[in-house]
Amino acid sequence: MVKIKTSFFCQHCGAQFPKWMGKCSACNEWNTIVEEVVEKSAPHQSESFSIEKKLPSSMEDIELETEERILIPDKELERVLGGGIVPGSLILLGGEPGIGKSTLLLQLALKLKGQRVLYVSGEESSRQIKMRAHRLGFSNPECYIYTESSTQQIIQQLLKLKPGVVIID
Repeated sequence: MVKIKTSFFCQHCGAQFPKWMGKCSACNEWNTIVEEVVEKSAPHQSESFSIEKKLPSSMEDIELETEERILIPDKELERVLGGGIVPGSLILLGGEPGIGKSTLLLQLALKLKGQRVLYVSGEESSRQIKMRAHRLGFSNPECYIYTESSTQQIIQQLLKLKPGVVIID
């Protein structure tokens, strides 16, 4: 059975609270606390539950398989990622504010042809993203923009849209 409960989160800093407040006590921002539904499923009861013990493996004993990769039109980024994006992988892009991470990711989303791409932004509006895309001079009818910071809402859209590539900015 699924238990549903709510919690309150600051949209500015992500702090969690048991009840609504006008001012976030973590970042001191006003009117940024929103209620979100948090779903927790009951633990599965099983009498035959066991934990598989894993042992260390010698590097020589591990079989190497060639992984299929999603090719990236940007050759330098493809080189940095070892030949493209491995499906099912997670890539974290970090750096100082203002150095162009969002622009690089949007450019990638717009250049990935033949892939349904969901570009999620928790900071910018759809119009701001569209203006940047227009400045870059790229377009991709399979690139969908979603402006949301709630992970529950993002997951729901992922299940509906079923994109091949997800970029969360």
